Amino acid sequence: MKGAVLIPLPDRDFDVTEVAVPWKLLTEAGYQVVFATEEGATPAADPLLFDGVVFGRLGARPEPIEFYRQLEQEDAFRRPRRWRDVDAGDDFAALLLPGGHAPGMRQYLESEAVRALVTAFWASERPVAAICHGVLVLARTIDPTSGRSLLAGRRTTCLPKYMERLAYLATFWRRGRYFRTYPAYVEEEVRAALGESGTFERGPRAMFGRGTREDDKPAFVVEDGRYLSARWPGDAYLFARRLLARLSGDSG
Repeated sequence: MKGAVLIPLPDRDFDVTEVAVPWKLLTEAGYQVVFATEEGATPAADPLLFDGVVFGRLGARPEPIEFYRQLEQEDAFRRPRRWRDVDAGDDFAALLLPGGHAPGMRQYLESEAVRALVTAFWASERPVAAICHGVLVLARTIDPTSGRSLLAGRRTTCLPKYMERLAYLATFWRRGRYFRTYPAYVEEEVRAALGESGTFERGPRAMFGRGTREDDKPAFVVEDGRYLSARWPGDAYLFARRLLARLSGDSG
């Protein structure tokens, strides 16, 4: 094994693709993936993403679902650590913060224990990667030295406002506020955390084209030193590959 990558999760409702695809690519490359939940409960992905949110649409694609079914059989996933028991000083190579938008995500997005873990990792200068709503964890984590968000002055992306808004408007009739995790859009909160010296990168407009193992053209990832960010599940393959490049030292 080349090292371990830590992925903290809520007990339920995280995004299938944003967890299963990085797990698959990282383990294929020889990395161990360590999962952690609040009290060590076996986590479960957002169930609506398996069959589609409405009319079989807006769900995960078949390959990431297959990866997730494989992941469900892994001891590291079935028996995760507890957030408070994880020591950032352990031999972790990187921290990965996945996203998701269903209500169960708030357990993770609002956790002081997760923010403490993120603060320790950030100070260690090891790679930190966040995708979609996972960027909110960084936006909400305060640097103890500066008193500002860890994202202040950085370059980042996250779930763009237009994506979140369109998904909400298209499904409100059936799913209510399912696609609106918070009153503020993710992009709005992230932009506020960046401050005047930070840069938000929205990336090319996309709603249906997703990156795959073979095709990264629809995908978008922002790299700012050791920090990597991506917008949504359609970026997950490129996101994982860029993290692997960072871990191998081949980030150019």
